[in-house]
Amino acid sequence: MSSSTGPVAPAAGPLLGPAEIRALAERAGIRPTKTLGQNFVLDGGTVRKIVRQADVVAGERVVEVGPGLGSLTLGLLEAGADVVAVEIDPVLAGLLPDTVRRHVPGAVVDTVDLPDVAVPEGTPGDPDPGPPPHPSLTVLRGDALDVRALPGRAPTALVANLPYNVSVPVLLTFLEHVPTLERVLVMVQAEVADRVAAPPGSRTYGVPSVKAAWYASARRTATVGRSVFWPVPNVDSALVRLDRREPPATTASREQVFAVVDAAFAQRRKMIRSALATLAGGAEAATRAITAAGVDPQARGEALDVTAFARVAEQLHAPTAG
Repeated sequence: MSSSTGPVAPAAGPLLGPAEIRALAERAGIRPTKTLGQNFVLDGGTVRKIVRQADVVAGERVVEVGPGLGSLTLGLLEAGADVVAVEIDPVLAGLLPDTVRRHVPGAVVDTVDLPDVAVPEGTPGDPDPGPPPHPSLTVLRGDALDVRALPGRAPTALVANLPYNVSVPVLLTFLEHVPTLERVLVMVQAEVADRVAAPPGSRTYGVPSVKAAWYASARRTATVGRSVFWPVPNVDSALVRLDRREPPATTASREQVFAVVDAAFAQRRKMIRSALATLAGGAEAATRAITAAGVDPQARGEALDVTAFARVAEQLHAPTAG
């Protein structure tokens, strides 16, 4: 794909409009692809709604995944955020800095490749160096699923229009590896939003619901119409917000709890004593651990909350007497 061969018109406002989005894509030879789940937001009102519902404040460090042509990036910068944008598409990553410079005069823009990101130095309790002197964007080129550290100040929020095909893995990756995230506001496929925010016992409750609940409380906040995207997707979208909280108090590790969750939902509608038999080393051992955790062995995974799963994992890994 080639970059633009002609000058780009000066920005008419702080956000991208439909005509400029299409022109940027055309000049860069970009065709939105289903493989990367690319659906670009055309509507400035939707962008500002996302930023508003995320409670972004001036000077805050925000991480964005999949910035695309920069619609949401500019909305975050307009709110005064200091943005680190993770982009897997090298053409889009190369286009974004120029777009930001045209729309946000004086913005400090930097680009880093994911393999070159060092784990930030410093220890908990070190003073916050504060925001940079101007609106700031760091483009991090690479796969969001490979992120283990981010350049610059630690972010306190994740705000993104997540690619549909990797939304749950990306969400869980950042909740795990970026513990400074206090809240998340993402636009995802409506069905995914329902699964992430589902309570125990509901039709859509499953692995994403429990794993997200390990890190945060989740709720669906709004439905987003298909017409705000280019190309128009064939599914509905929604905003889901997660607010960080402490995981359940347990001696089991997160990996141990998640292994129980995966096993419990591997075959839906199966009693938990049967679902965990292989993991526990037999049906009897599973029944003992489940009962000791205060859970009905005939219950199904769909009925258990994250705290119950943690109790079961703890009992499965409890040291045996003698």
